[in-house]
Amino acid sequence: MAEDLCLSAKDSLIVKQHQKKNPLIFRMLVLIVVMVCGVYICSVCVKQIGGQSSVRLLSIHQVVEKPCIATNIEPSETAYVHFPKPKTFNRDECACNPVRNFAILSTQRSGSGWFETLLNSHMNVSSNGEIFSVKVRRSNISTIFETLDKIYNLDWLTSASKNECTAAVGLKWMLNQGLVQHHAEIVEYFNAKGVSAIFLFRRNLLRRMISILANSYDQNAKLVNGTHKSHVHSPHEAEVLASYKPTINTTLLIPNLKQVEDMVNKSLEYFKNTRHIILYYEDVIKNRTKLVDVQDFLKVPRQELKSRQVKIHKGSLSSQVENWADIKKTLKGTHYRSFLDDKDYRL
Repeated sequence: MAEDLCLSAKDSLIVKQHQKKNPLIFRMLVLIVVMVCGVYICSVCVKQIGGQSSVRLLSIHQVVEKPCIATNIEPSETAYVHFPKPKTFNRDECACNPVRNFAILSTQRSGSGWFETLLNSHMNVSSNGEIFSVKVRRSNISTIFETLDKIYNLDWLTSASKNECTAAVGLKWMLNQGLVQHHAEIVEYFNAKGVSAIFLFRRNLLRRMISILANSYDQNAKLVNGTHKSHVHSPHEAEVLASYKPTINTTLLIPNLKQVEDMVNKSLEYFKNTRHIILYYEDVIKNRTKLVDVQDFLKVPRQELKSRQVKIHKGSLSSQVENWADIKKTLKGTHYRSFLDDKDYRL
């Protein structure tokens, strides 16, 4: 009996000892579970932070675009190659197609309108017309620069705009539209922005004068169906406009010819340090390889250039004015006598 009591006492002691040990084991298990959970939570957080960093890095890479690089360009030509980023549209796949800036510098009635239509028939050339014929755009040098910046950033949208894949962009600019007046600033701008100048003049200034007088008369007379036309697209319209024969003031003839001659010479002197090419209307008509020279100058692929314009004044000069005898007498013996040459050229 005593032994049984002793055994039961021992058993109870063992049970009590186990009962005392159980809380310690439980605590250890809880601690292990907490540690495992902590490690898991930390790993998840690290992954999330890493993911956010990757997203941020990806966003930065998306914002910072890869710069366009001009390939196969001679070192001397890099200043004339541009990659504009217009605000009005996206150049899409043509974003890294290089664009060259140009300006057709000319005088009124020298064939610049016809010449510009030829350039615009090229699929990669955009010439935006006589933009500075609007006086407010040339009111001061600041407005001139603002206008030029829009043009050369491809943000000047006209019917001539080729938009995304334009390879050469420019305008037609008359010498008396602020060009000579602000020549120093404009030359600096051309050189800074890599603008190439295409000079287009007329050799025979007498023919130009006849064209100016006839065009001035039609502004009021409106001979073609009551509408003034500076350029025509049919032989009939050309014949109607050519029917008017102006009378030239022979007293002012030589001074006027000299004034234009001086302005042309000054412009060539002012812009001699720009990248430029000099063309004459008569040469372009007689020799179409001149148009190949222009395309090579602009570094665009060679194409056949076409225009729908029809030449207005044809034939001998003597048939285009009322007082031919007086004109002939005035110019005879002067260095302008070559203008009396009756040789015609066809457009």
